[in-house]
Amino acid sequence: MEKKNNIPKKSQAKYNANSLTLSKNPKGVTIIEGFPGYGLVATISTGFLLDHLKCEKIGTYHFEQAMPTLAIHQCKLVDPIGIYYNKKNNIIIVHAVTSVVGLEWQAADLILDLYKRLNAKQIISIEGVGSQSPGEPKAFHFTTNPSLKKKIEKAGYACIGEGIIVGVTSALLLKPKIPHMCIFAETHMKLPDSKAAAKVVEALSKYLGLKVNYKPLLKQAADFEKKLKGLLEQSQKAQKKTIDDKHKLSYIA
Repeated sequence: MEKKNNIPKKSQAKYNANSLTLSKNPKGVTIIEGFPGYGLVATISTGFLLDHLKCEKIGTYHFEQAMPTLAIHQCKLVDPIGIYYNKKNNIIIVHAVTSVVGLEWQAADLILDLYKRLNAKQIISIEGVGSQSPGEPKAFHFTTNPSLKKKIEKAGYACIGEGIIVGVTSALLLKPKIPHMCIFAETHMKLPDSKAAAKVVEALSKYLGLKVNYKPLLKQAADFEKKLKGLLEQSQKAQKKTIDDKHKLSYIA
């Protein structure tokens, strides 16, 4: 009797270029991409740019293999993956709220398709990286392109030096050589980290000359931390009360 192979087959999911329709095709753009990752740094950063730069949506995309995910912002639905254009700075922002875990190669193909269609100058990837170092988070870069490296270091940002890169950013780095800049920000938590995102926005502003004020993100981070602290204190009080009530019951018994 023939034995059945129970090993699951490798996913055959592919990026479908025919599913991406753009209402505009600007040329010579800079593409900034940010998929959800550690501390949601990329998603927060790209979302902030959309709020503070005059952008128009020129396309959307979704992976059918990914979990259906939508966000609501200012009483409007946010697409799983939205593609936006800022004419003033000639940049494309790929803002994603859906996780692409297991679909990293396909997501990279989406970015490369945009790169080719729009004859882009460069791709900028945003990532949060875990850090145990105390104090304010820092931003770093990585690129194999000499001219991009010179420009980002002139803006005051050093190479990350040591680290492990995963996800869409890693998939793009492993693709054929393209002008690719990675901007990383240290984050100390897995929770949404607006403070780390502010460091990314600051770096992007200096690198691309966007003149975006990142300070509202710092306030957002402080408000979030204050709210989180309050929730933790309430939780600790509730736990303490539960323990005290159990002790009282044991005394009565």
